[in-house]
Amino acid sequence: MDGDLPDKIESGSGLPAGRFILEVFMKKVHAYYLIVLLGLTSLAVAAAGFSSSQNSKILIAKESHKMAENLEIATLAGGCFWCMEPPFENLPGVHKVISGYTGGKEVNPTYEQVAHGMTGHTESVQVHFDPKQITYADILEVFWRNMDPTDAAGQFVDRGKQYRPGIFYHSEEQKKTALESKTQLETSKRFRRPIAVEITEFTAFYPAEDYHQDFYKKSPAHYKGYRRGSGRDIFIKDIWGEDKDYAPGGMGKGGGKFVKPSPAELKQTLTPMQYRVTQQEGTEPPFKNEFWDNHQAGIYVDIVSGEPLFSSNDKFDSQTGWPSFTRPLVQENVYTKKDSSFFMVRVEVRSKQADSHLGHVFEDGPQPTGLRYCINSASLRFVPVEKMKEQGYGEFLDGF
Repeated sequence: MDGDLPDKIESGSGLPAGRFILEVFMKKVHAYYLIVLLGLTSLAVAAAGFSSSQNSKILIAKESHKMAENLEIATLAGGCFWCMEPPFENLPGVHKVISGYTGGKEVNPTYEQVAHGMTGHTESVQVHFDPKQITYADILEVFWRNMDPTDAAGQFVDRGKQYRPGIFYHSEEQKKTALESKTQLETSKRFRRPIAVEITEFTAFYPAEDYHQDFYKKSPAHYKGYRRGSGRDIFIKDIWGEDKDYAPGGMGKGGGKFVKPSPAELKQTLTPMQYRVTQQEGTEPPFKNEFWDNHQAGIYVDIVSGEPLFSSNDKFDSQTGWPSFTRPLVQENVYTKKDSSFFMVRVEVRSKQADSHLGHVFEDGPQPTGLRYCINSASLRFVPVEKMKEQGYGEFLDGF
């Protein structure tokens, strides 16, 4: 990740030259230091890529488009591959993430060759995933949230074509999905500059040297230092804010996509109270609602979308007359915003996918969180333990 130093500085990383040089130097020093720790016999072997054989690595490159049974592969470039592994590795349905090189013509490239811009390749990752658990569109949503799609000349402090972003599709279906996803991002107007990520056909992928794989686990201190200094996290927070953490499907651990019905449709399916509460930020009467005194074991899901929100394990009697919880069941399925209505300032709680008004959260709850999520019964549907599996919430049974 050191690249050609003069090109990097001229391209405008946004950092002082001295700081940038230090970042580059530290990345290279730590990379080679880690090689020694891993017991490799010489730096000469590392420079050569220390692959067991050139033929075996070429085979991996050419065969990487062939998917294991029931799995698909997404090949994506978002700058430094150290930073692009973690966002995908803990996603439901993702089996493995491999760092490597793609997009160039050089066969069996080494890190040194790629980093100096000699190969036409760019640092990238391959995400092996189960499409029954997570879609390619979901993978792309995570991708957009972890890089700068407006910068075609590199990513953050890493400059040059060896760090250019890209989506490399493995099928016509992936190509179509990628183009649609890119168009959606463009029309969202989230970015002030045009989206510059190229969508090209996959040709070959060469896994990077072993010491690069899972680098954030092997050398966490250096990884965190590099990432913090790169400016990536500051950029992501500035652009995405509360939307930076994407929950695939919005249904807990990899559920299906949800499309919110129109107001007219919601009026047909919801009771007047449910509609007023969820769509018009209303409040139901205390002690005269469905779940304030419910003591059954199970989970509470959004009345509109079905996304899992709260568990009976976290429910307590707040003596307010509304269902109260110490925490959400799936944190990614709720978000909060400032509410200044009725001449007071409160923190409103809403569901992520349906954008339903749920209630408010207060800092007067019991331990361990000290929070009280005061929620309207009209926003919720209760799923008892004995029906969770048949209704598609079996993944949460371990909590009971």
